[in-house]
Amino acid sequence: MSIKSDNWIRRMAKSDAMIEPFEAEQVRYVNDQRVISYGTSSYGYDVRCSDEFKVFTNIHSAIVDPKAFDAKSFVDIKGDVCIIPPNSFALARTVEYFRIPRNVLTICLGKSTYARCGIIVNVTPLEPEWEGHVTLEFSNTTNLPAKIYAHEGVAQMLFLESDEVCETSYKDRGGKYMGQRGVTLPRT
Repeated sequence: MSIKSDNWIRRMAKSDAMIEPFEAEQVRYVNDQRVISYGTSSYGYDVRCSDEFKVFTNIHSAIVDPKAFDAKSFVDIKGDVCIIPPNSFALARTVEYFRIPRNVLTICLGKSTYARCGIIVNVTPLEPEWEGHVTLEFSNTTNLPAKIYAHEGVAQMLFLESDEVCETSYKDRGGKYMGQRGVTLPRT
């Protein structure tokens, strides 16, 4: 198993539409304004956060249960920034839509810009032949409100290619999160 380079990422984005929309280089400025970088890096792809957020709230005193999730646990926010309350979290999605090849597993890690502010980005692996917008979870580990910027870099995807194709892919299993388009809450 090997990690894939910027050249491979560019080829796959062009030939197989693996990432859409796609930036072939690192973007650091938009309209002469500094942004948290996104796009292709040496051995990964830095994704952007969309402007759709679900911020955790305890206003309804709902129990967080992954087997019976109550959507009232979140407040929907749409905007260029999202403020996450202290010791809380928010869900969002990537701007980019992914189509993962059958022989590739994709791992996501948060960007250092957010990690150094106490904001942890959590994403489960993108399995072989999974496709969709990636649901992002931002945990604010601080006792202060934290800001997330829409349309800017938030995390890096690393692509690991296996030397052997898997017997059963996510698509073969009919995975419940296949083709997700918005910010997706737990499904049972």
